[in-house]
Amino acid sequence: MTDADPPVPAAPPAPARRGRPPKTKAAGGGADTRESILNAAEALFSQHGFYGVTIREVAREAGVDTALVHYYFGAKRGLFDSVFLRRAEVWNNDRVAAIDRYAREAGPDGMTLEGLFDAFLRPPFQWSMKGGPGWKHYAALVAQTNANPAFGGETMARYFDPAIRRLIELIKQVLPEAREVDLYWAYHNLSGALTLTLGETGRLDRLSGGLCRSGDLDSACDYMVRFAAAGFRAVCNAPAGPR
Repeated sequence: MTDADPPVPAAPPAPARRGRPPKTKAAGGGADTRESILNAAEALFSQHGFYGVTIREVAREAGVDTALVHYYFGAKRGLFDSVFLRRAEVWNNDRVAAIDRYAREAGPDGMTLEGLFDAFLRPPFQWSMKGGPGWKHYAALVAQTNANPAFGGETMARYFDPAIRRLIELIKQVLPEAREVDLYWAYHNLSGALTLTLGETGRLDRLSGGLCRSGDLDSACDYMVRFAAAGFRAVCNAPAGPR
């Protein structure tokens, strides 16, 4: 190019692409965004149930566009399942580890129902007491889902059955003469009591005139261990064991 030649203009920038960003770009900071969406959805589902919440409301609560919620989770049921799975894995891994540790330390001849139920029930109570608001929301969500006739049974089975089956295997070692039908009915009653109690609805406070507090989860767990052990023995026609 000579001094007389005009300068060559720079190429214009490529126009921005419309629509959703590629996954590699959307994932920048994606872990935080994903957690924010899950936290918002968990809080809303726990307060209003699955049918009372929209994707738009979750997006508004999380401070993101609705397209981003769909990008990460698809439809609302996919979002709900992701919310449910996130803490179920922690909860159930802790419970199975606790009952396996108890069984190993106590040995086949040293296990009691009280010991098994204390190991199995203590982790969800501890998470609800010490894990922060998210775990309170999750406990309320589990209570709602366990009583949901539309999809509660399928959801609870998918995420909780492996841990429960391990518990029942160990209970059979303590109650070898128990019929399986009795064991499952006994657990069914325990399941309802557990999820209702973790929901902290305040029903107990009003019923007892303030004598008992639904938020006193330490006491709730102690009572439930004794109640469950006695209930299993009664349902399975087993003699009382040592405390």
